[in-house]
Amino acid sequence: MASFNRVILMGNLTRDIELKYTQSGLAVTDVGMAVSDRRKNQAGEWVEETTFVDVTLWGRTAEVASEYLSKGSPIFIEGRLKLDTWESEGQKRSKLRVVGERMQMLGGRSSSAQPAANVRRDPTTYDESEYSSRVAYDDTASARNNAGAPPPSAGAPSANAGAAPPPEDNLPF
Repeated sequence: MASFNRVILMGNLTRDIELKYTQSGLAVTDVGMAVSDRRKNQAGEWVEETTFVDVTLWGRTAEVASEYLSKGSPIFIEGRLKLDTWESEGQKRSKLRVVGERMQMLGGRSSSAQPAANVRRDPTTYDESEYSSRVAYDDTASARNNAGAPPPSAGAPSANAGAAPPPEDNLPF
């Protein structure tokens, strides 16, 4: 039988992020999220129901979250459910948590969350899969490939004048 384990959440952080590192140097953090749902009850009155969810972020995703987010920050998380089990005082315990695989920051940047040395980055989206196995576009590739070619004549207009070079196809077929 097939199975599917996917979670999509949008809410606010319930506490500041505490970044930790494993012995191997991998960044990890556990964040709390409050996800609210608004619905009508049997009397027809609007009721807000809040669910608190623990989310674990790993690697660069955890580092980016600790750099830019704080308590109350709106966040979008996509990931998978994981059941943690342990034994405490002779009783078996378990907790369902989300392992975040994709994170998107939803709010504007607060003044207290400025990156060191005012480095300009777009912190709105971070996807761990972007850095797993994708070849980056190299805009200097065409300059290297044309290094031995003669320069275009001064009077002749170039076919690609002002246009960025097309990305190279790295297809396996």
